[in-house]
Amino acid sequence: MARRTTSSSTGSSPGPRNRTPQPLPRRRRSFGDFVKAFFAFVALLVLLVGVPGALATQIGWPLPSGTPSLSWLQQEITVGTFINVLTVVVWFAWAQFTACVLVEMKAALSGVGLPNRVPGAGPSQLLARQLVAALLLVGATAASFTPGLSQLGQQLEGNQRPAAAAAQQTPGGLLGQQQEQSASSAAAALAEQAANAASHAADSGSTAEGDDTKFYRIQPPEGRHHDSLWEIAERHLGDGRRYKEIYQLNKDREQPDGSKLSEASLIRPGWILEMPGDARGGDLVEMPDEAPKVSEEVQQQISDYAKTGGGDQQQGADRQGDRAGDRDTTQITIPEQRPSGSYDQGQQGQQGQQGQEHASSGAEAGDESGFGLPQALLGAPLLAAGLLGALGRRRRQALWQSALGAVGGRRGMMEPPTPTGAAADVQDALLVGADPEGVRLLDRSLRGLAASLAEESRPLPTVYAAWMSNGDLHLQLAQPAGRPPAPWQLGQDQTFWMLARDDAERYEEVDTAAPYPGLVSLGTMDDSRLLLNLESVPGIVSLSGSERDRAGVFASVAAELATNGWSDRMTITLVGFGQDLTPLAPNRLRHLDDIEALMETMEAETRQRRGALGAAGHDSVLTGRTGPAQHTRWAPHLVLLAAEPSADDAIKLAELAADASRLGIGYLVGTESGDLPGAAWEMEITSEGKLLAPLLGLELDAQLLPVAQQRAVVELFVEADPEREETGPSSAPPFLVDISEQGRPAVYARLVGPYEIIGLDTPDGERSPLMHEALALLLLHREGVHPRVLSSALWPRGVTEDVRDALVERLRDWLGNDPDGTPRLGTDATGRLTLAKSVVSDLDVLRSLYHEATQGRGINNRAVRGRLLTDALVLVRGPLLAERPAGRYGWLTHEIIDAQLPLLVADIGLALSTFHLEKDRAEKAIEALNAALGSAPGDERLWHELLRATHSTGDDDRLKRLAADLVSRSGARGLPPRTEALLDELLPTWRSAVVAAG
Repeated sequence: MARRTTSSSTGSSPGPRNRTPQPLPRRRRSFGDFVKAFFAFVALLVLLVGVPGALATQIGWPLPSGTPSLSWLQQEITVGTFINVLTVVVWFAWAQFTACVLVEMKAALSGVGLPNRVPGAGPSQLLARQLVAALLLVGATAASFTPGLSQLGQQLEGNQRPAAAAAQQTPGGLLGQQQEQSASSAAAALAEQAANAASHAADSGSTAEGDDTKFYRIQPPEGRHHDSLWEIAERHLGDGRRYKEIYQLNKDREQPDGSKLSEASLIRPGWILEMPGDARGGDLVEMPDEAPKVSEEVQQQISDYAKTGGGDQQQGADRQGDRAGDRDTTQITIPEQRPSGSYDQGQQGQQGQQGQEHASSGAEAGDESGFGLPQALLGAPLLAAGLLGALGRRRRQALWQSALGAVGGRRGMMEPPTPTGAAADVQDALLVGADPEGVRLLDRSLRGLAASLAEESRPLPTVYAAWMSNGDLHLQLAQPAGRPPAPWQLGQDQTFWMLARDDAERYEEVDTAAPYPGLVSLGTMDDSRLLLNLESVPGIVSLSGSERDRAGVFASVAAELATNGWSDRMTITLVGFGQDLTPLAPNRLRHLDDIEALMETMEAETRQRRGALGAAGHDSVLTGRTGPAQHTRWAPHLVLLAAEPSADDAIKLAELAADASRLGIGYLVGTESGDLPGAAWEMEITSEGKLLAPLLGLELDAQLLPVAQQRAVVELFVEADPEREETGPSSAPPFLVDISEQGRPAVYARLVGPYEIIGLDTPDGERSPLMHEALALLLLHREGVHPRVLSSALWPRGVTEDVRDALVERLRDWLGNDPDGTPRLGTDATGRLTLAKSVVSDLDVLRSLYHEATQGRGINNRAVRGRLLTDALVLVRGPLLAERPAGRYGWLTHEIIDAQLPLLVADIGLALSTFHLEKDRAEKAIEALNAALGSAPGDERLWHELLRATHSTGDDDRLKRLAADLVSRSGARGLPPRTEALLDELLPTWRSAVVAAG
């Protein structure tokens, strides 16, 4: 996989962002700064010294001098008593403010992170912070104090790297925190020394010898910027990914403050780092022997640190292990893959073998030519499968509502609108890119794991990520959790659980809650697909980059979470985007207008979930999803905030997210700068479509849903909305045939029932079933079939273009030409394969007959209507493509014809029954209804009409037998309420009659 290159320390192009943004420069102190510092000093002096002095001299001791008695409580409250009470309150307030000042001073002087919060001291601590900041603003340590400066009007401008210092050969010292007035004079000398050092290193080779040991002193924060191992490696080693070498050289060595480096993401100002021998360059690099301004204290610190070891360690250790990941760091690590066998994972096989070069090179453009398909959806098999499944359910719901929801008369068979333009391309991309089998295996595997752990009374482990590689599923745990239950196995180490595809296929459906519903696809790395568990992240996940690039990631995440197949009930709150995404899943997606509404909502929900967990006796939602607990209580809530929050809102959000992973709440927040307080994991999306998270060890080909495809997807769902108002009584069939004697087709295929073809010779050899299946697909899509849709339907695991094109040519030769020489298999202007009107199926005839009977000539001619409906019902010989070979026609699962055909047959049976009952021909009506029930046995409308027709015969025994048959078919669930009400009306004694018959 192509890697993104990072710039060297002397380059001009920025490297990938990480959780440490670029530093802000020191600002020259103005006269106003000194005035503010003076007044801050006076205010602190008055509040810290003046207040207690005044209380002690003017009021004295406010509490009783002796032990209070009961009579003391009965004394009259005087002005003196009231003053004493107020004095006690003021003493407490002074003590709290003093504590705030001490906490803020300690944090400001140490330069380590945000200061601790003093309980109940919000306004007091804010005041103390502002005063301390103003006082220290004129000193060298003021830049390390981040909170509150903006409120004093201090504007820090520009961008530069922090000063660095290194010691070579003999440890002697580092550039310490110098005063502002000496910084500019030292910078030129240090830069010159850096150039000399870089030249010397270049002359002596790219890698220094073992005795060229160098050291670096971690710099204090600049503004809101904190130094990081990534930036240190980028400045001095030329590649931020080499931060692991620095980590390995310094891990678990005692620092000057007595602590140790244990996680690569946690370093402190003032620490000493031993550097690899080839470290050089940087903005300001200092050779200690030649730096008279380095303090003796810092030189001694480096000397003492060098004695702890590591100077003679291998400088290039672990350089090649970029993806291995440190077990001591919180990283998302790509799993080790088994050699790929015969299985090519869903979309990977399709993309690699179907000629990906024909896909759209510009995902945003959507390829107006029509032959290419949106690459964003072709490369997102799980997202495409979720969208395709949700779209199918939406269309089926619309069909049923059309059939059952009509009032004041029956409605004709509703035909889903045929998408055109960008919507058609997106629908084809969903058909090509979807991997429903992968979704099914992922869902069964995760639920099966949860069920196995519950049987062993083991809790669910916290899972940070899931990887799908060569058909296998790898779960990366937050920490080791022992051996997994069979058939799961340990992966490359104790934090990986792995399930082979062959074992996953043996899982059956289990009735248990989805254990990890917050998993969502982010992209691919080295042919492995990453799903990040947003619900488990210990804090906020931030996403930086341009607004357009971030929008593609947010839309992809929202769409997959809303439609995926491995989650139960969940809530996805969208803020700052996605109002038009709600049609994808109105029950899951919720849009809020602003961050204020989000804060109010999440504060209430956080309190509620904490209380619910405590009342249930669970540590986290993971324990609440297993065992006898009602898992619906632990449905996840995932917040996608595209609008960058303000500083105050960011802090509030960080406080809410601190305990979010335990509560089943996840936060993905967009930021322009990449600097977001409280962000546990930071990612960046680049204009090249790369998703970077350096400290997590990730560099992915991002999964995106650009605006153009997003709009087209939403259009498909809006058109399929069952609540959408229709412009007419019904929709016309997609293809009407000439049902007269003159309209006899050249090729006639019977699909309703066993598959038969009339007018063509059966192809010889083993290719005959494949050609029959291809023709059936074309017959069910008279609007045309994209060649890639055809190939993905016939070869779900992938096929090369030459094989597909050879099949198309054989199919064209088999179908032949019309009398005028026109091929019966052609290609339209968009590149889709289409059939000529001379190639017809019985389903086309069935639709045309019903349409003509109910909306054509049969409306005003009763005799014509009866003949057309009778002819239509005769065509029904069973279910669609009955007796089709096993293992083929899997693409029918994406179609809605299996729902359309029974409804169409039921409508024909109901219309013909009404036709006969108008002339009191009850037996004919019963015959028509029974014929329709053969293909639509679950249609309640047919049973109701059959009960009415049977009742009209006056044969009560026959009606009782029919009622008993209905009860036996209903099973344990019993009869539907409307059927019971109809029986009560037609046969009040039906319950006793059924018992007697039973």
